[in-house]
Amino acid sequence: MIGALKKKIAIPRSRRRNIDLKNNNREVVMRLEGGCYCGEVRYVAEGDPMMQAQCHCRECQYISGGAPNTFIAMPAAGFTYITGQPKQFRRKDLERAVTREFCAECGTHLVTKVPGLPAAVVKVGTLDEPEKFKPQMAIYTCDMQEFHTIPAGMKTFEKLPGH
Repeated sequence: MIGALKKKIAIPRSRRRNIDLKNNNREVVMRLEGGCYCGEVRYVAEGDPMMQAQCHCRECQYISGGAPNTFIAMPAAGFTYITGQPKQFRRKDLERAVTREFCAECGTHLVTKVPGLPAAVVKVGTLDEPEKFKPQMAIYTCDMQEFHTIPAGMKTFEKLPGH
């Protein structure tokens, strides 16, 4: 029975509900499903989003190909890979380097994990329903390029809020 629950069940988008099977069918605040471009790696993330933002830092520009990185930070306890396992990359020359998880087959960057932060930083482009992304802020605007855009009225921070 439990094994059957772990399999991905195709539910039409119009009938999807945010049901948490592990918690007596109570509604969860957000349930995200997604994966890589080739389909080898899939994930589920559940819980209260910790942050929804655009990151303009130079490191994210490298990973994104030059654009700001759009993400939803979800609680690590609610994140799991349901198909495949990602490859990990962490720069050894940086003291507090993040770990980037990506598909070894197609190269899609799926998640970033930050030391000391109990979160899975999920990349919006990997979501099955990217329209769930509701950006709250733009961070690390100190590294923003002239060709980057920030929606009118969005909060901006040169680094992280509170720093």
